Amino acid sequence: MTTLRDTAELFGSLHRPGSPVLLPNAWDPLSARLVEAAGAAAVATTSAGVAWALGTADGDHIDRDSVLALTRRVVDAVGVPVTADVESGFGATPADVGVTIEGVLAAGAVGANIEDVHPDDPSALRDPGDQAGRLAAARAAAVSAGVPFYLNARVDTYLRAVGDPAGRFAETIARARAYLAAGASGIFVPGVVDVPTVTRLAAEIAGPLNVLAGPSAPPVADLAAAGVARISLGSSVAAAAYGVAQRAARELFEDGTYTSLEGGLAYGELNSLMS
Repeated sequence: MTTLRDTAELFGSLHRPGSPVLLPNAWDPLSARLVEAAGAAAVATTSAGVAWALGTADGDHIDRDSVLALTRRVVDAVGVPVTADVESGFGATPADVGVTIEGVLAAGAVGANIEDVHPDDPSALRDPGDQAGRLAAARAAAVSAGVPFYLNARVDTYLRAVGDPAGRFAETIARARAYLAAGASGIFVPGVVDVPTVTRLAAEIAGPLNVLAGPSAPPVADLAAAGVARISLGSSVAAAAYGVAQRAARELFEDGTYTSLEGGLAYGELNSLMS
């Protein structure tokens, strides 16, 4: 019988520089099953997609229990490891973050993203020492559970364009080192995909590097060659799906036609995935 520890060890082993784990992020059980059916070795949730699906905005507006309940439904829907995006940890204190990780484990997930953007000011990041304390509390919760939980520490220096551009790389490396020392398993640096910078990040960070890909990003092969260990699509898959909904609605009301619905998956295919 596969234990949570076994699943966590499997998930951790997927993070290999040069041969990255690919994560087209899901936001509900059906999107998770579609990802798994396409060949994913693991499923990651997107905090934005989850928040939107549950009726609120991304960015620390949703409550912990709602996210954990959705995480449990995703875990139950698939047979591969699941990692949950828990925004900045759902709590003001390190102890609160520890409670969140206990909940993620109870939901059956074996990893989590925790970001360092400050919830009260999206243009600012938490003090790195404070963030390290939050990550240490997350690690302590996992250690207490006896699970080699994959703690993906997100550094938002590039995504939020924090600080002087000339110093952004050094700030990212400093934060990455502090977060790894506090117990992070890997480092997630969204907002940067140019190969020279990614290559430097992978070389300087002593842990698996996760980047956020999208339409303008280099192909997987180039990011793999740069030393990346994990490639996520974040909220872009959910956003693309909602883009179809918007185009279909506008076409119906404005033109009275239905061509935006072309290319959709068949009812029977989707229904059978949920049977």
